[in-house]
Amino acid sequence: MPNAFSLTFRSEGEEQTIRLAETIACLLQPGDVLGLEGELGAGKTVFVRGIARGLGIGVPVRSPSFVMISHLKGRLDLFHVDAYRVSHPEQLSEAGFQEILEADGVVAVEWADKVASILPSRRLRICLRHLERGREIRIEDLGLNFAQRRGAEALANPGD
Repeated sequence: MPNAFSLTFRSEGEEQTIRLAETIACLLQPGDVLGLEGELGAGKTVFVRGIARGLGIGVPVRSPSFVMISHLKGRLDLFHVDAYRVSHPEQLSEAGFQEILEADGVVAVEWADKVASILPSRRLRICLRHLERGREIRIEDLGLNFAQRRGAEALANPGD
């Protein structure tokens, strides 16, 4: 894909993960989709908390495990989607997923690898992985041209 990039960060703790996500949130535009992947407890919901904070959302973001789609209002609407309990991607479609993709907000999908077949091909893929200390966060631009956006240089030093 043109202008695709991949960046890898190491986070020493929850607040550092939130600051990285806040930096990314400042670059988000209506219609952007974030696909978050990683094992249980890797920090996907923590990352979404940072996205929400960066979008000016003042309510707490909780793990949506028992609610498939949460809608939060901020600078941009944030649709927080949890595919953990989804047994087939059509369940998400039946819950209104296609409509939220057209709603001019930001869509953050936890467990995105389970529903990759219905995600837009143009998205940010965010892979979180436990390390012995902290976590590794890899961000792959799958066609959003994220590096070309105004302010993208902040990704060189997120949270500064």
